[in-house]
Amino acid sequence: MAQRIYVAGTCDTKLAELAYVRDCIAATGAEATLVDLSTTGEGTGADTAARDVAAHHPEGADAVFTGDRGSAVSAMARAFERFVLSRDDLAGLIGLGGSGGTALITPAMRALPVGVPKLMVSTVASGNVAPYVGPSDVTMMYSVTDVAGLNRISRRILANAAGAIAGMARATPPEVADTPAVGLTMFGVTTACVNQTVERLGPGYDCLVFHATGTGGQSMEKLVESGLVEGVIDTTTTEICDLLFGGVFPATEDRLGAVARTGVPYVGSVGALDMVNFGAPETVPDRYKGRTFYEHNPHVTLMRTTADENTRMGRWLGARLNACDGPVRVLLPEGGVSALDAPGAPFEDATARAALFDALEAELAQTDTRRLVRLPHHINDPAFADALVAAYREITTGGR
Repeated sequence: MAQRIYVAGTCDTKLAELAYVRDCIAATGAEATLVDLSTTGEGTGADTAARDVAAHHPEGADAVFTGDRGSAVSAMARAFERFVLSRDDLAGLIGLGGSGGTALITPAMRALPVGVPKLMVSTVASGNVAPYVGPSDVTMMYSVTDVAGLNRISRRILANAAGAIAGMARATPPEVADTPAVGLTMFGVTTACVNQTVERLGPGYDCLVFHATGTGGQSMEKLVESGLVEGVIDTTTTEICDLLFGGVFPATEDRLGAVARTGVPYVGSVGALDMVNFGAPETVPDRYKGRTFYEHNPHVTLMRTTADENTRMGRWLGARLNACDGPVRVLLPEGGVSALDAPGAPFEDATARAALFDALEAELAQTDTRRLVRLPHHINDPAFADALVAAYREITTGGR
């Protein structure tokens, strides 16, 4: 079947712009299909009508065309996601819109596998795009002018966007060795650990390192769920701190959910669970006055977690790991969990560290396949990287 690029938007308000993008894509030699997402039922001129998309809603098209804009947009977003996932000829997806259109189209983009070209031309693309991009590889392009008619600026921007999505759809990555993909999590204070781990794994593995900034962990787990990562060395679980205590780089409540659902081999640790991340000092909530802080830079303030907070994190992490039925190894570095939690370092706190380890060990239900190991090393010591790699090889290749 011929592969085609889908052009999505609301034809009742943006038909001229959408048709222009479709025609620009066609001019490159690529197949293009215009999909109407209008919730008024008044869109015309599309290759796929809004009612055909709405029919993909679990409750049928009537669940979309309710007459209430808010519920209609949410329902159409759900229908469009299911519509997109049902296509077997999709080579790329491009959308146009303001804030409403962006919220309508990007859930379908996030649902597509990583690597499928996705481009959203939006009036909100110069602001905080995290809610629209999430853990996926959605490309956002700022529209400069509103998506409200064709003019000398919008024609150039939209033509660029059409050329970009056509180019992405045609692009093929160079052939590489078919080695197992391993997901690893890293933060600045665990960089030495992860770099040493990657070095020890060697060229026999395709190492995918994710920065533990909230979306990093989500991106890794999205790839796990998609079957694109065959094992995990989750050294740096620091996003749990921000989830539980209000930091700016939080995990979601589904952290480790993909590991549990897939049974992927998992080696984990407690990297950077000594810190909660905030912005500039004045952004730290008042309830944390008097705590131990470290200014990483003028825009990042780190707060040392207490023994009580570490107990809570240990229990939370243990409960999540108990849901994982695949092979699990948890390695605890008794010499410190980050570069700041080391002898003489600002966050050194043996009591807090012990509270974390004890709570995790007490909560974790150890079995033949799920084990916890305490090690006398600092997390950034070469010996700890050795242990991580040895544990990973044990559960994936029997130690070979």
